[in-house]
Amino acid sequence: MQEDIQKLKVTTDSPLAIAFINRFIDQALSYGKDAETVILQAIAADPTCAIAHAYAAAYYLSQEHQTAWQQAQPYLQTAQQYLDKITTREKLYVQAIAAWANKEIDVAIALHEEITDNFPTDVISVQQGQYHYFYTGDKDKLLKIAQKVISVNKNHHYLYGMVAFGLEQCHQLAAAEIMARIAIKLNSHDPWAHHAIAHVMETQGRVDEGIAWMENFAFSWENCNSMLYTHNWWHIALYYLQLGNTDKVLALYDDYIWGRAEKESPKDQVGAISLLLRLELRGVDVGDRWQNISAYLYPRVHEHALPFQDLHYIYALAKAGQTNWVNQMLVSMQQHTMTVNPFLRRGWLEVAIPAARGMMAHAKKDFNTAVVELKPLMRRLHEIGGSHAQRVLFKQVYRDAVTNVEKSQVYRITA
Repeated sequence: MQEDIQKLKVTTDSPLAIAFINRFIDQALSYGKDAETVILQAIAADPTCAIAHAYAAAYYLSQEHQTAWQQAQPYLQTAQQYLDKITTREKLYVQAIAAWANKEIDVAIALHEEITDNFPTDVISVQQGQYHYFYTGDKDKLLKIAQKVISVNKNHHYLYGMVAFGLEQCHQLAAAEIMARIAIKLNSHDPWAHHAIAHVMETQGRVDEGIAWMENFAFSWENCNSMLYTHNWWHIALYYLQLGNTDKVLALYDDYIWGRAEKESPKDQVGAISLLLRLELRGVDVGDRWQNISAYLYPRVHEHALPFQDLHYIYALAKAGQTNWVNQMLVSMQQHTMTVNPFLRRGWLEVAIPAARGMMAHAKKDFNTAVVELKPLMRRLHEIGGSHAQRVLFKQVYRDAVTNVEKSQVYRITA
């Protein structure tokens, strides 16, 4: 038995495995680019270490695409083989990841809450709980799961950044900025804390300050995985978009967002799609960029990892003129809704499906249909997951559809 950096018991006799597990914990909490490498090194050091296998499974599941889900399975199966030989905390964590793999998100959440109640230094479990709350649209619990353990982790800068993001999502902007600045004082290279303040400054309209803030730290994101690297640059692009500097936004898209993306990564794809759509809503010609990105989207048509992602994919495919893929995807979404876990079904059925029809209609310039489909959803968008900054896009699409409908009515009256 060894002890990890979180001062928690780990069922292994290998100091080398613990060293790699500790590196993985830091990589996971910092969104580092070496998380996969180091957890596989931990497994190589001790192939019987159950929680190392569970961490590897969680890493692959977080990629939210079919190939990675398949990669997760053997690690999860190995972890489960050792359930009767490991600590209570490790067992709960393995079970939580198994529930995630089975898309029983409510079960996974309950297990992460149990872990944080009984093992409050397990910040990896807190992060996992926040992830699920984020994509099920429960901002209050996203905040509370991190807040409830902060008194036990007073010098844990990653946790301050996690609390900061939760506070921002709950519209407690001043408190969010205070928490994020504590995180950055403890570690100036904490990219999630940079990200939390980016949200605060954007919400408060502090555009020039936001640009200076994020660009000042951008050099440190070279150590991040592509998701957070491109996402933090995406926030910079949103600032320039608010200034109306669309040439700069296109340059950022080409150089730092899609240009630095892992092209097969769903989260990278979503960020790129949302930025192209925002540009088009401002009347910018984005050239062949829709066609370029759509070439990577066919594997997404039948995945349905997250409704938030699907709404971006179906819009991009429609904009690229991939009518057959769009039609396939909508049918596939409807079929998925009938088989998904009941905890998730309502969001898919009542929000994601009509939103998909509305987004398709907008992409095809059928603005009347877009308005009809999207209007009833404006107060329920949180149910698809994502942040305020990300979800506001769907409101912008709805408002654009309304504006175009009104213009067409005026034209008919005056014609």
